[in-house]
Amino acid sequence: MKIAVSGATGFVGRHVVARLLKDGHDIVAIARDASKATKMPWADQVTFLPFDLYREPEAMASRMERPDVFVHLAWPGLPDYRGLFNLTHNLGAEIALFRWLVEWGVAHLVVAGTCLEYGLQFGPLAEDAETCPTTPYGLAKDTLRKTVQLMQKAQPLTLQWMRLFYMYGPGQSERSLLSQLDKALAEKRSTFDMSPGDQLRDYLPIEDVAERFARVITQKEVSGVINCCSGRPVSVLDLVERHLEANSGSIHLNRGVYSYPDYEALAFWGVPEKLKALGFS
Repeated sequence: MKIAVSGATGFVGRHVVARLLKDGHDIVAIARDASKATKMPWADQVTFLPFDLYREPEAMASRMERPDVFVHLAWPGLPDYRGLFNLTHNLGAEIALFRWLVEWGVAHLVVAGTCLEYGLQFGPLAEDAETCPTTPYGLAKDTLRKTVQLMQKAQPLTLQWMRLFYMYGPGQSERSLLSQLDKALAEKRSTFDMSPGDQLRDYLPIEDVAERFARVITQKEVSGVINCCSGRPVSVLDLVERHLEANSGSIHLNRGVYSYPDYEALAFWGVPEKLKALGFS
């Protein structure tokens, strides 16, 4: 299949592109930073399109053939979940992008959602659970999903909304927990400051996230909201301790220095019912 991937050089995008190439797909990698794209290990295996999706998205038609699938992973400004730009700038541009994609005739959309659409709900979160976002980012994503679902009523298309939870692995943000831990180890610090660590979250290695995208994209029967997660709650402390053990690291964990994020429930995880239908346990 001919698959366009936006945000191709981002944390999720670079791994999704690599995984799709293994299946022999023809990939158009879309990103704004051309210099970053040339550094990707798959740079010579894709058609790279340096393009700002928020500026005249219709210009894409003159730069590439219409893809069979459009995988949308781009979203500027992350990880600033509280920034109002998510609503005042990104949301309108995203709706305009998808309106044009539908008008262009793209009939299969795969879009990265977020667990922040659920808001402060506690415990296991089903794919059909009501959304109650409390951050501008979560609200923008939730509104975008509902808008595209309305577009489906006017123009039949497949929408696979891959609701992401927590991910870790090569290429993750330098501001992420495990990146900061690795930096502390590399600098041979004696302590590492963190939250109490008893929050329960749903984590997946980024390679497993890419595998789920690859499996979902090649079929259309499983669609709508798809929780892209493990379904198994793990405490932040357990994640840190497992990472230290896997990397033979030793450092004193200074727990409780940072408070719990006020935009997340203390304990929540996804129920990946639709992924189970595709063989994921």
